[in-house]
Amino acid sequence: MKKLSYLIAFSILAWSIQACNNNPKSKDSVELAEDVNNRDDTANFKTAPEAGMDTTGNFDDTDFAVKAADGGLTEVQLGKIALSNSSDQAVKNFGQMMVDDHTKANNELIALAEKKGIALPPAPSQDKVKHIKELNEKMGNDFDKSYIDMMVTDHEDTIDLFEKASKNATDADIKAFATKTLPVLKKHLTTVQSLKKTHDSKM
Repeated sequence: MKKLSYLIAFSILAWSIQACNNNPKSKDSVELAEDVNNRDDTANFKTAPEAGMDTTGNFDDTDFAVKAADGGLTEVQLGKIALSNSSDQAVKNFGQMMVDDHTKANNELIALAEKKGIALPPAPSQDKVKHIKELNEKMGNDFDKSYIDMMVTDHEDTIDLFEKASKNATDADIKAFATKTLPVLKKHLTTVQSLKKTHDSKM
């Protein structure tokens, strides 16, 4: 039943995103996923505006999954851009790490979402896409500085989200996923903080 509900939810989401592409003022992929998850006939969870918390103050597992997917998809796209736009091999290596680690985590999250009947965004949100496009237009040192700064901020925010999930998620599998992924995210943050120090010292 859950798998069938997930397929129904994904079909609704895919159709909605296609319609959205024809109307730039329509909701983005994350908002559409949240709408699908709010349908009583497609998911057992409810989403809320605040990351990780529902309107009763309890942790919202579905909201966490949607935001984690949005962030993971973004990291992969930015990592690929780093491979082509960076002038620093260390930054390129970090970008490859982002592609490899976040692709793995994204695939695990997709499998988990299917099991739980949660619809995930198949593409980054409009806000994330805006930043992706901005970085894609930069090259060399200009790109490196912007990318590194963004990675520091993004990973600080993502670690905060995953720490909340590892402590407060109501679903055991979602809590386990967050707990398992946290050390990888912390490794990313440590690595990019080191890159930032090295890059800033050259300026």
